[in-house]
Order: sequence, then structure tokens, then C-alpha cells
Amino acid sequence: MTLHPYLVLVLSLVALWLSCQAGAAIRRKQDQRDKPFREDLDVILAATLTLLGLVIGFTFSMALSRYDQRKDYEEAEANAIGTEWMRADLLPAADGAKVRAHLSSYLEQRILYYVTRDSAELTAIDVRTQRLQKDLWASVLPAAAANPNAITALVVSGMNDVLNSQGYTQGAWANRIPQPAWVLMFVIAIFSNALVGYGSRSGRLSAKRFWVLPAVLSIAFMLISDIDSPRRGLIDVAPENLTSLAATIGPGKPR
Repeated sequence: MTLHPYLVLVLSLVALWLSCQAGAAIRRKQDQRDKPFREDLDVILAATLTLLGLVIGFTFSMALSRYDQRKDYEEAEANAIGTEWMRADLLPAADGAKVRAHLSSYLEQRILYYVTRDSAELTAIDVRTQRLQKDLWASVLPAAAANPNAITALVVSGMNDVLNSQGYTQGAWANRIPQPAWVLMFVIAIFSNALVGYGSRSGRLSAKRFWVLPAVLSIAFMLISDIDSPRRGLIDVAPENLTSLAATIGPGKPR
């Protein structure tokens, strides 16, 4: 469910609305007018809302750190590919041309990885990327075997960085907010809204008061889900550095 921010918005709004109504319905069936009861309820409600705010803040921080990590690895990928493109000059002309041809195709696939949202196409991109990684590694092996020196070692090291950076990116995109954290946040939110409904006088809620807390919490949940779910919402990780590199190296820019 957390893969779809708009679904999170709708379902959380409905669930919190119903929990608030349930609290108000329970309140209407009881007669709790004494002042000590109201004071105890206010303390419990304040503590629950405070805990909910802390959990939301903590979860938002987790989502934001993962978003920043994805951005950092996109930049690292662009740097690794650009560096290896320059180091191809250290190889013999034929080997360098082969390395650059593979890097151009590889760069195109990496850009597509960031902008594609279709699951089937992403699977095809992963297959092509793995094949190109094998070609990239094979393109530097002949020169490294023929001339095992510091220069070719530099080229091999750069190619290793290119391949590793893709793995780091893949891991960062798979690093999501744990489901137990989502469950905890939703459970506390439901109880908070139920307490708000229960704490209403005579179990009656005005229209404005009824919608404020569920709406605010639902928007917060949607924002967290959006940041934590690349490809699904409005907030994504644009391959700005990779696109800039593609424009710089010319022939390798994606069509």
C-alpha cells in the first residue's frame, strides 16, 4: 500500500474519519461528565498526540534520509561514468573506443532506470544493464592483461567504480521505511482520532473539527509515502547529473 501515495491518502483519511466517528459514538453511549474524567482524558489525548507527532517526525526523517541517499548515489554514478570516460584515453585507441561505446549505451540505460515507471520496462532495463556491465568489464580486460601497469590499473579501478555505483543505487532504491514503522504510525493515529471523537462534548462533532485532524494526518502520511516511493508520486529522483553527463559526452546521450 505504501507504494501508492494517493492510495495512502484516501485509505488513511477514511480510516481516521471512521475512528473519530467511532470514538464519538462510544461517547454518546456513556455519561462521563465529571471533571476528573475530563482532565484524565485531556492528559491521555495530549500524550497520544505528542507520541504521534514524534513518530511522524521520525518516519519523515527516515524517508528524507533515504531520498537524499538516492540523490547522492545518482551523483556518484554520474561521476564514476564521467571519470571512466576520461580514463579511456589511457587505453590503446581501439580499446578506448570500445569502452566509450559501451559507456554510452550504459549511460542511456542508467538514465532510463531513473525516469521509467513501468515495471515491465524496468525489468528489461535491468537485463540490459547487466549485459552491458559484462561488456564493460570485458572491454578493459585485454588491455589490463597485455599491460599490467599502474595506468591500466587506474582504468580497471575506474570501471570497478562504475559497476559498484550501480549496485549502491539499486540498494538505496530498495531501502524503504520498514512496514512495522508504518503500522505503528497508523495504529497511534487511529487511537488519537478515536480519543478526539470520544473527548467531544456529548459525542457531537462539528463538521470542521471532524475533518481537521484526519485530513492533516492523511496529508502527512501521503507526503512520507511519496518521498519514500520513487516512481509512484510527485516527488522523484531526477537523473540531473546523468543527463548533464550525457549532453556533455555528446554521442552517448539518450535518444
